[in-house]
Amino acid sequence: MSLYDLLFWGLSAMAVGCALGVILSRNPVNSVMFLILTFFAISGHYILMNAQFLAVVNIIVYAGAIMVLFLFVIMLMNLNADVEPQKSQLIQLAGIISGGVLFIILISALRNASNVPIDQQPVDIGLIENLGKVLFKDYVLPFEISSVLFLSAMIGAVVIGKKEIAAPENEAN
Repeated sequence: MSLYDLLFWGLSAMAVGCALGVILSRNPVNSVMFLILTFFAISGHYILMNAQFLAVVNIIVYAGAIMVLFLFVIMLMNLNADVEPQKSQLIQLAGIISGGVLFIILISALRNASNVPIDQQPVDIGLIENLGKVLFKDYVLPFEISSVLFLSAMIGAVVIGKKEIAAPENEAN
């Protein structure tokens, strides 16, 4: 077994174990910490696939920014068993159905995947230059639409978060 195989299987075990920790943990803060470790394991897989840009973006954006935001929101909400809403049977059934559909899609994708050895794959497949060419040549419309969507989400967050200034009441003396 080569070093590549050991790294792959180690990162895979870490990703699956931490993902199970996210789901099975009763403490929301522990779930966020497990999710951060899962993102680090996925970034390790990106590095093994020679996609360094995706690995760095995954760590900076997801593990860095979004997970810190999740952690602060969870801490500010101060969740405990008394305040936490109970899950209804319908929500649990919807979760089981969507999980099953996801499992079927993953099995289908794995059956149709090609098994090209790492030695025969192009060396520059995950480099930033190639990613930029594909992104701005083939996928320029979805890229621009998503940028407008993110801009509108930021404007909406500012509008929602803005405090309303109460009009001064007329004091009758």
